[in-house]
Amino acid sequence: MRTIIVNGTVVNADRRVEADVAVDGESIVAVVPRANGGIEPQPDDQVIDAHGCLVVPGGVDPHVHMQLDTGATVSSDSFMSGSIAAAHGGTTTMIDFAEQRAGGNVRESFEKRMAEAEGQCVIDWSLHQVLGGVNEQALIDTRELMKREGIASIKLFMAYPGRLYSDDGQMLRALQMCADTGAMAMVHAENGLAIDVLVEQAVASGNITPDFHSRTRPPELEAEAVHRAGVLARVAGNAPLYIVHLSSSHALREVVEARSRGTNIFAETCPQYLHLSLEDHLGKGWPDGAAYICSTPLRSKHEHHHRDLWEGLRVDQLAVVSTDHCPFCLREQKLANGESFNLVPNGIGGVEHRMDLVFQGVVAGHIGLERWVEVCSAAPARLFGLSRKGVVATGYDADIVVYDPEKKHVLSASTHHMNIDHSAFEGMEVTGGVRTVMSRGDVIVDGDQFVGTPGRGHFLRRDVSQHVR
Repeated sequence: MRTIIVNGTVVNADRRVEADVAVDGESIVAVVPRANGGIEPQPDDQVIDAHGCLVVPGGVDPHVHMQLDTGATVSSDSFMSGSIAAAHGGTTTMIDFAEQRAGGNVRESFEKRMAEAEGQCVIDWSLHQVLGGVNEQALIDTRELMKREGIASIKLFMAYPGRLYSDDGQMLRALQMCADTGAMAMVHAENGLAIDVLVEQAVASGNITPDFHSRTRPPELEAEAVHRAGVLARVAGNAPLYIVHLSSSHALREVVEARSRGTNIFAETCPQYLHLSLEDHLGKGWPDGAAYICSTPLRSKHEHHHRDLWEGLRVDQLAVVSTDHCPFCLREQKLANGESFNLVPNGIGGVEHRMDLVFQGVVAGHIGLERWVEVCSAAPARLFGLSRKGVVATGYDADIVVYDPEKKHVLSASTHHMNIDHSAFEGMEVTGGVRTVMSRGDVIVDGDQFVGTPGRGHFLRRDVSQHVR
């Protein structure tokens, strides 16, 4: 039985058109402009009327952390609950991480993470491989994962010494591997050694309120690390480089400068850096300010970061909006170790709200509809080797969202589907929202109801991206 989506406006990253869409099985089999007659449903077809709505590719969130074990606690969304929440927000593909820490084994970390996710996800999913202990064996094992498991990206940390940190030599060796294989190197770009000094000094001086999480991770140290990562990527042979959760104007300028030098660099930002701030959120103090401790941190509203990041999205200085979804409940987890910013697990939950929060940029005139689709769906699919995702077109997976651009609703912990006891965006009224979500031809969200099945999501082997500048 086919499904026909009629009367909607199909929006892809390159164009929009009044068109009908036919789905058969897991794939899109036709997109016919209504100017050319559209698609006439047959008696056996299921029909979805998208009148007044946008028909867009399902969102691709390339940066999430479900049931992440930090060593002290575990992020509160499981692969099941987190993927259900993602689906409610119009995301139909997510990429999480297998995490090798210092002294650990790459292959074992991957197998452990695969076992944790097995049978849980309601949407399609994949993994990046974190290298927290770069050595010869880790690089050999990572190359094998690329060949055997379709892992086409790694993640490196310039922060968190002793646990995940890579020094410049380790960075260079890993980037050389990426230059050789074409794998994407995701980098958490902050000068972790300098930050640790500032944290130690702040705590010794009694400056332990949530805002000092940001004040001890200044934008200059994010920018310095972005600059250094770009230099190392060029020296390595112009490895594909992807800066994660970019939060500041300072760091964005370094991305632009690196690109002007021919660096093969891309960057993402996240909704929290477009909508939240040091003063209004971390500045709430205890206990509420703890909810907003994440890294990279929220920035000052007085330094034009929001404005510059929206402009960066508009002109393609920033390629992607992800969430870095890593939720922890406030009292049981965020505040469990006491009221000092350095003791609070880092992370914000937002996987359910990404499409809506970025759509507010369309409402405000910061970006257009096509650009919204590009940064939420098409670009992450291209950059991370998801060749059947991110486009509403014949031959692609039928990951489709019927999106009502006029729907008004309020974001709140009382209504969201994430397994977290608070919302970073509590009380925010947004315009635009999901009406129907289809994943590989199955309707999994209908109105406000989840109608999918846990475990139906497929693990995606990914290709090395051919879409590099």
